Amino acid sequence: MKVDYESRADTIQLTLEPVDRLQRDDADITGVIVGICDERPMMVDLIGTATGIDRRLRVVGERYNLDTEALAAATHAALAAPDRTIIIDVAGRADG
Repeated sequence: MKVDYESRADTIQLTLEPVDRLQRDDADITGVIVGICDERPMMVDLIGTATGIDRRLRVVGERYNLDTEALAAATHAALAAPDRTIIIDVAGRADG
């Protein structure tokens, strides 16, 4: 997953899978745009970072069956290193 926090625009873009072109956007969640290709989410844009990031990520995760914890980890890493691209490789949970 690639994530970038653009501090000037106050937006975070999470690229879940690289694609050449998105087929459509879903903007039904306030402050979020989800880029769709082949009926799967490929990109998540969070607009505004002052409040509600984790809540919005939970809604996106539930709606699209995504790993909310991984989305949150990537988002918080991007906020910690603004205006730089962060790449995170998230593996499945280890059996314990």
